Amino acid sequence: MRFDLQNCLRRHGIELGALSPLQQILLTTDGTVTEILEAYAGEAMRVVKLEQATLDDAQPVPWLDAAHGGEILKRHILLQGAASRRNFLYAESRIAVAHLDERVRRGLLDSAKPIGLLLLEFRVETFKEILDCGRRPAGTLARHFAIVPDSRLVFRTYRMISGGRPVMLITEMFPDRYFHAWSAAEDGALSGG
Repeated sequence: MRFDLQNCLRRHGIELGALSPLQQILLTTDGTVTEILEAYAGEAMRVVKLEQATLDDAQPVPWLDAAHGGEILKRHILLQGAASRRNFLYAESRIAVAHLDERVRRGLLDSAKPIGLLLLEFRVETFKEILDCGRRPAGTLARHFAIVPDSRLVFRTYRMISGGRPVMLITEMFPDRYFHAWSAAEDGALSGG
């Protein structure tokens, strides 16, 4: 298991055995989560943009090395089954626009494609450094998964590096009860949400 993930799990007191194999894959992958979810769900994923804004006067984001006043794109999305309309994952991103490949930036602003697929489409090489992971209460995000606010979400926060520069800070979250089987059809936890 990745060293950065081991440190996060240890810091939050999470036993590796308490996570299903698929949850472990979602927390550790350096590939695109969208493709993993499509294989699991047996359907295409679509991006539902909940919020997207350019923050011209953003405060510094140290993990992105973005200076005060640097343009930061804030994006909150759901990855949702295209046919089932079931929400599988919530993600928040902070993107240092000046550090980003121009084609990917345009794709984020003008399309409904997931970040990972845009990076693949334009063959942008990246590395993901896991900064934090754990469990947290769902709170207001509960409504997106048809769960109660005190239900737990599993999350990971990672920094994406491209061309030696940090370009994105992303937090992905999903309900703790999700992804215990190898397919959505087998996973009774997803039948109601």
